[in-house]
Amino acid sequence: MSEIRQNIITRDWVIIATERAKRPDEFANKKKSLAAVPPHRADCPFCVGNEEDGTLETCRLADDFLQDSFALRTAWKVRAIGNKYPALSPTAEPMRISSGIHRIMSGIGFHEVIVEHPRHDLTTALLTVEEVTDILFVYRHRYLEIRKYPYVETIVIFKNHGESAGTSLEHPHSQIAATPVVPNQFRTRIDEAIRYFDDTGECMFCRTLEDELAAGERVIFESEHFVAFIPFAALSPFHIWIFPRRHSSSFDDINDAEITDLADTLKTVLAKLYYGLNDPDYNYNIRSVPTAERATKYFHWYIAIIPRVSKQAGFELGSGMFINTALPEESAQFLRSTAIPGDRNFGKPKV
Repeated sequence: MSEIRQNIITRDWVIIATERAKRPDEFANKKKSLAAVPPHRADCPFCVGNEEDGTLETCRLADDFLQDSFALRTAWKVRAIGNKYPALSPTAEPMRISSGIHRIMSGIGFHEVIVEHPRHDLTTALLTVEEVTDILFVYRHRYLEIRKYPYVETIVIFKNHGESAGTSLEHPHSQIAATPVVPNQFRTRIDEAIRYFDDTGECMFCRTLEDELAAGERVIFESEHFVAFIPFAALSPFHIWIFPRRHSSSFDDINDAEITDLADTLKTVLAKLYYGLNDPDYNYNIRSVPTAERATKYFHWYIAIIPRVSKQAGFELGSGMFINTALPEESAQFLRSTAIPGDRNFGKPKV
């Protein structure tokens, strides 16, 4: 019989469709071939030698130094550049207009691309821990710089991997967007976190982490500072959360040791998806508190990874409820047991 579980953090009710559940390996991407991709493409704007004139660049990591400059250089590990076709622009004039029920704001904000590696043929799952660490250092650096602007209310770091996840370029990259408003989904989840804290005196994220560690059956990977697990009421198959063990509300509060440890955790989880589900399309995003609230007792930043191995249909769109045809416990067991071939950089799961 199916179960209806509630996700305490999102407040969603999720139908765990046990009667329709698939075996974990049935979610593998059967259309994608892991054939070789060239390490360089002459027509890729992110490949070495194809860089724009440098005016869009906001920083680069080169020879272990972060450099904030618009000057074009030859050697780089990771680059941050303004999106050529941005959804939001820092050069827009701040403006808010209300006319009856209609409200308009100017599209002021930031929309940047993080070019994650000089090579065209890699993805996060295939990078070294050191290379993922470099990406996370640039994330933190740009987060700290962008939050200095008084009109920035929310900063979202995200990655779209694969066509069904919304990407149009295969070169490894992710994005940062900063908005002048707090999106409603953020407000709703913060309100629920505050309500839980007022009722219990504890952070519901910390409590969730405590319960998942005690249960163990949905944990995929543990490290010194982070835990990756599939939530009890995962909204979709193989939906994964990575929580820091230390209570912290804002991603930019992460320290250097935690960045290195997170790189190992993130790489490991994505590699397990890569090898276990044949490189599925996915999105990940870093959920952090709005900039005005930096440190709180009730909110806990985390990473959400959503493999695109199922589609929403009429029921989900019409009801707002999710149907998950994968049992979270079985999915977690499948990923725990997925071997990562020939990579000495990975830590070992403790569960």
